Amino acid sequence: MRFNPKARLDTSRVRDSGAGRGRAGRSGPAVRIPGGATAGGGGIVAVIVLVVFVVLQLTGDGGGGAPSVDDALDTSRVGGGDSQRYASCQDGADANESVDCARVAVENSLTAYWSETLPAQSGTEFEPERVMRTFSGAVDTGCGRATSDVGPFYCPPDRGIYLDTTFFEDVLQGGLGGPAGDFVEPYVLAHEYGHHIQNLMGTMGRVRTQQGPESDAVRLELQADCYAGMWTGSATTASDASGEAFISELTRDDIDQAIAAAKAVGDDRIQDRTTGRVNPAEWTHGSAEQRQRWFMTGYEEGTLEACDTFAASSL
Repeated sequence: MRFNPKARLDTSRVRDSGAGRGRAGRSGPAVRIPGGATAGGGGIVAVIVLVVFVVLQLTGDGGGGAPSVDDALDTSRVGGGDSQRYASCQDGADANESVDCARVAVENSLTAYWSETLPAQSGTEFEPERVMRTFSGAVDTGCGRATSDVGPFYCPPDRGIYLDTTFFEDVLQGGLGGPAGDFVEPYVLAHEYGHHIQNLMGTMGRVRTQQGPESDAVRLELQADCYAGMWTGSATTASDASGEAFISELTRDDIDQAIAAAKAVGDDRIQDRTTGRVNPAEWTHGSAEQRQRWFMTGYEEGTLEACDTFAASSL
C-alpha cells in the first residue's frame, strides 16, 4: 500500500490518549470487540468475551426503530485529552514514512469514501465518526472503561473508534497467529468504520439474537467485514478536498493481508487456538470462511445491497 504524497491529511478526528491506568473491565453500554478475544498473562487465555450491544439501551425502547445518532451521543469523552501524537501528520508523504500518519490517512480515506457512498446508495445522511482514538493501558469511553485487553472497537454512544495499537503485534499476530503487513490495520479500521455506518443506518437496532452461526450478532459483524471490503475495492479513488486520492496503490498482497486477518479472527479459529474445540453455538462474529467471503463480497460487488447480511438466507 502506498499513499499519495500530494494528499493533505486532516488530523481533527484522530487523537491519542497516551498511557492510562485503571481497573480492567467495562461498564455501561457494551463494548464491541472485533477479534473476540482477550489477552492476559502474556497470551490469549480464553475464547472471549464479547459483550454484544444492548439493543434497548441503544434504541431507547423495545420497538426496534432506528434511533437518531445524536440522541445517544455522549461527547464527554470524545473531546478528551490528546497527546499530540498525530500533530506532525500533514500529507501522504508523512503517511508513507509513519505508521501513525498512515492511520490518519486511512481514517481520511474511509471518511471520504463513505461520505459519498452512503448517501448515494442508501439516502442516509453521512456524518463522520466523532473520534478515532488510540490509547495505551486503558481509556474511558461512553461504553465504559476499556483496557488493552480488548481489541479495537466502536462505541456507539461516543460515535468513536478506539484501539490500543499494541493489539496487532501482541494479540492478532502473537496470540492468534494472524498476519503482519501494512494493510492489516487498515482492514480492522475499515471494519470498525463499518460499525459506524451501521450506527448511522440504524442497523444495530436489528440485533436481537446474540450468539450462534446465524445470529443477528454474527450478521452485524459479517456486514461490517463486507463494508470493509467495499472501501478496499474503491480505496484508491477516495480523495481529499482538492481531488487528490489518499491511497495511490493497493496490491494483491494488501488484499491477501486483509483476507488473512479476517481468517485469523474467525470465531472457529479463535476457539480452536484458545480451547482446542469449536462450538458454533457460541459464535458472535462468524467463522473464518464467512469473514473472508463477506469481505470479498464487498470488495467485488461494492454495494450496500450486496452486503445485506440480514436479508441473506444463509451466511
